[in-house]
Amino acid sequence: MTARKLLLDCDPGLDDALAILLAHGDPGLELVAVTAVGGNVSLETTTRNALDLREYLGFPQVPVAAGAAGPLVREARNAAEVHGIGGLGDVVLPRASLPLDPRGAVELIVETIAASPGQVHLLATGPLTNIALALRAEPRIAQWAASFTIMGGSFTRGNTTPAAEFNIYADPEAAAEVFAAGWQVTMVGLDLTLQALVDDRIKERMLALGSLGRNFVVPLSTFWNDPQDPDWGGQAVHDVCAVAFLSRPDLFRSVPAQVEVETEGKFTAGMTVTDFRSSAPNALVPVKLDVRAFWDYVLGIYGSVSDAQN
Repeated sequence: MTARKLLLDCDPGLDDALAILLAHGDPGLELVAVTAVGGNVSLETTTRNALDLREYLGFPQVPVAAGAAGPLVREARNAAEVHGIGGLGDVVLPRASLPLDPRGAVELIVETIAASPGQVHLLATGPLTNIALALRAEPRIAQWAASFTIMGGSFTRGNTTPAAEFNIYADPEAAAEVFAAGWQVTMVGLDLTLQALVDDRIKERMLALGSLGRNFVVPLSTFWNDPQDPDWGGQAVHDVCAVAFLSRPDLFRSVPAQVEVETEGKFTAGMTVTDFRSSAPNALVPVKLDVRAFWDYVLGIYGSVSDAQN
C-alpha cells in the first residue's frame, strides 16, 4: 500500500515532538514537509525544535520552514508553563546543523499541496495561523488537500479557559477562517485526546523501548502534571492522536458535525461550538478512542524506530 503523504504544521511542544516521532516512524505515512508556528512556545523555539527533531530522529531530506510568530489579530500567548521554556520539557536535543528551507511556511504549504493535488494530507497540531494565511494566499488548497486534520477544539470543555482549547484560543480568528474554507475539517479535540493518557502502565511500556524510551519518549510524555486536577490520570498525548487518526482511523469512532469558532464572546473566545445534529456538517469529530489498540499501535511504531536506531 502506498504511504500517505503528510505535511505537518506544528508548534513543538511536548506532544508535537511525540507526534513527529509517530509520523516519521509509521511506514504508512510519508512525512513530506514540516512547518512551524508560534504557539506552545515562541516561533524561534518551535522552529529550532523542529530542526533539532529532524536530525535527532533522522529525516534530513524533509524540508522545515518557519511561519507565523503570532495570531492574525490578537496578542500572542504561549503554553510554556506546560511545555517548559524550551518547549520539550527536560529534553535537550543536539543542535541541528541543517538549515531551514528558504521558503516560509505559507509558501511551502501552498507549493507542496499544489504540486500534488489530492495526494497530500495536511495536519495541524498548533494554532491555525499558518493554515489561514496559506488559504488566503491560495484558497484552492482547501480542494487540493487530500484531507485536513487538526488537533484542537473540543465539544464539551476547554483547557486554557473553561470554554476554549489552547490551539483554537491562541488564534480564534484564524480557526474561524479555516473551518469556513469549504473543506471537511477533522477535529481531534480534547474530548478524544484526554482518553489517551500516559499512566504508570503505559510509562513502563515506554521505558521498555530502550534509550529512545528512557531519554525521549518518557520525559516528553510525563513532564506535565496538573496540580489543579485531583483526578489526574497522566499526561495526554494530544497531538499523537491526530497523527494516529490519519494512519489508523479505524481506532476512532467519529461523528459529522457543524463546528463554528467563537471569536467575539468575552468569556467564550476560542470555543468550538459543535452541532452534531446539523444537516450541513463541515467537520468530522472523533469522539471515542480504542485506547488499548491505540497504544499497541503507537508503541509498536516507537519500538520500530528504537530498533532502527540501535
